[in-house]
Amino acid sequence: MSSHFDVLVIGAGPAGYVAAIRAAQLGLNVACIDEFLGKDGKPALGGTCLNVGCIPSKALLESTKQFHALTHSFKDHGISAGEPTMDVPTMVGRKDKIVKQLTGGIATLFKANKVKSFAGRGKLLSGKRVEIRFHDGATEVVSANHVILAAGSVPIQIPGIPFDGTHIVDNVGALDFTAVPRRFGVIGAGVIGLEMGSVWRRLGSEVTILEALPDFLAACDADISRVAAREYKKQGLDIKLGCKVTAAKVNGDEVQISYTDAVGTEHQLTVDKLLVSVGRRAYTQGLLAEDSGVTLNSRGQIEVDEHCRTSLEGVWAIGDCVRGPMLAHKGSEEGIAVAELIAGKAGHVNLDTVPWVIYTEPEIAWVGKTEKELKDAGIPVRTGSFPFAAIGRAMAMNEAYGQVKVIAHAETDRVLGVHMVGPMVSELIAECVVAMEFQASSEDLARICHAHPTLSEAVHEAALGVDKRAIHRAN
Repeated sequence: MSSHFDVLVIGAGPAGYVAAIRAAQLGLNVACIDEFLGKDGKPALGGTCLNVGCIPSKALLESTKQFHALTHSFKDHGISAGEPTMDVPTMVGRKDKIVKQLTGGIATLFKANKVKSFAGRGKLLSGKRVEIRFHDGATEVVSANHVILAAGSVPIQIPGIPFDGTHIVDNVGALDFTAVPRRFGVIGAGVIGLEMGSVWRRLGSEVTILEALPDFLAACDADISRVAAREYKKQGLDIKLGCKVTAAKVNGDEVQISYTDAVGTEHQLTVDKLLVSVGRRAYTQGLLAEDSGVTLNSRGQIEVDEHCRTSLEGVWAIGDCVRGPMLAHKGSEEGIAVAELIAGKAGHVNLDTVPWVIYTEPEIAWVGKTEKELKDAGIPVRTGSFPFAAIGRAMAMNEAYGQVKVIAHAETDRVLGVHMVGPMVSELIAECVVAMEFQASSEDLARICHAHPTLSEAVHEAALGVDKRAIHRAN
């Protein structure tokens, strides 16, 4: 006899596990199906983000940031420590310990909230039935009043350049090198490419990043991306724009890469490790039976409305497998919204105020539109910017680089976008998200008292700058 649930979630990443827990909090009988296996071969909840994405990459970024500070900037503080070395296996082991602790924490939360967990691959059948294929090959069919599809995403592969897990890798392989590669190549100057390039550059790799687009970080405001590119160049990241990779093959312990530059000239590049990070696609292959009643768009994403409803009543989809930014926090908020809608409550996610963060050094963060997007749409704007070089706290931290830029409507003064590059901007952006959610004006930000000395004063001064009245710089 098959099991029946109020809510059945397929996928236990940041979207799925949050949806399951919230639905259980609301008194519903919930189950969650997830197929991910950890490095020890055991089921590991948390999806790509906790296992091989957001969390492990931040662990490595933090470790290498500390090492880089010890070898480069500690001397400015009067600190010397001889000849430091990095034990890469210990660094990776610390990362794995953090991952295991957090994924185990989700399992504990499932038990505490009485969410039943199935370890296997879920497939939606007709009639809101779901086939679970367990790792031993056995199958079981369960059903539910509501099914939430949270299958996540997988790396895009370049045709003819297959991952081998050793020399040509995706984000998973780049997290588990046992030694520092002397030459590290990256295809794609996006979030993953920049973060992983930064990790291994700090430990001594010669890093070359090949980006097909002519503009650097085109999704980011141009003023911010320009500052970021300058800082990355100082760090030794060799970022080549307008480059199309035509081939990559393993030859012994090396990878030989062929690419053309922006004017069509052919080049060769030899590296020891190659990371392919050209984006991700919805992981919907094998998720839906032909008669499931759920439709996909041309990009393989599940079609949903503004409330994450699919084409089939009672089936919902959230996270990376639907439209919108492929960000863990966006998926989590959709998970909460859908659980609350199922329970008869209000649920809503504002995709216009989802923050973006790149955890390099300096960090990059933004929310809302860029100045170019607004001007192209014919929207009149005023902007204010302020550099961290004039912020006392940033100077004391020895991280006085970057800036904050506030963009407001020229007539209403409503904040339409905030863009930052600099120290800890991943934390500073939250204030601006709140401001935009409450439809604040730049005047509102300018009149809020910010503690001194703090990095947040850069936000305050940038907001003052919209009206050309920043205090600590000439307007």
